[in-house]
Amino acid sequence: MADHDLTGFTQSTFTHDGATRRVLRRGTGPAVVVLAEIPGITPKILEFAGHVAAAGCTAVLPVLFGTPGRDADPAARGWPSAARYTASSLWQVCVSREFTLLATGRSSRVVRWLRALAAAEHERCGGPGVGAVGMCLTGGFALAMATDERLLAPVLSQPSLPLACTRSRAGGIDISPGELAAVRLRCEREGLQVMGLRFRGDRLVPGDRFAYLRRELGDAFVAVELDDSAANPDSVLPPHSVLTEHLVDEPGQPTRQALDAVLDLFRTRLLADSPRPAS
Repeated sequence: MADHDLTGFTQSTFTHDGATRRVLRRGTGPAVVVLAEIPGITPKILEFAGHVAAAGCTAVLPVLFGTPGRDADPAARGWPSAARYTASSLWQVCVSREFTLLATGRSSRVVRWLRALAAAEHERCGGPGVGAVGMCLTGGFALAMATDERLLAPVLSQPSLPLACTRSRAGGIDISPGELAAVRLRCEREGLQVMGLRFRGDRLVPGDRFAYLRRELGDAFVAVELDDSAANPDSVLPPHSVLTEHLVDEPGQPTRQALDAVLDLFRTRLLADSPRPAS
């Protein structure tokens, strides 16, 4: 896939607490904050944003790392170029104080900025609230954002932090105990649902992590776990990215059904009183 020139997306900036970042948008209707995985906002992430927009929502993509629109697929650019770009994006994260890669029981500082962005987008776009999708490194951010009552539809797609290099990290997720308790209370009192997606063989997202979320959130945690055989066989990477790199965008495919479940969550929580557009 070639680089995406960002046609169809508007661009602006958002500033909070001294930090200014670029933001891409597409669509109309209630906002869904789409948080990219490493190495950044690739053409596949932009395709997912297109699905969100077609479902009747505004896809809001903050630029947290990487170059928006750049294709990092080794099949397209070659392994050396893809590896250099991915390493560069990961380095941006590693040197930033806003991301927590290893520690359990902590939320990354960038979540405060993301909550402020979600609040601003709710005011801009209207509707009953906001949705959020975190992917891989940003997967847990959508959970921590759900301490804000405006966040009505959090989705954790292959949440990979903290890195599962020990048993305790494999069984936890990057959110502070107080914020997790606040989300759990919302689930109990407001009927909030938290959706999680993973491939069963994905070592970056161990089964222990989803078991932990089930224990903490009970039936409010809706787990979508797919066999590795459901992943797009054309990808050169092991099964990981349910909604993007490993999506088989064809009716009846398990990954397409997972995508439809995410879009249905947004329709149910954000567009309940609106006509259902085709995705």
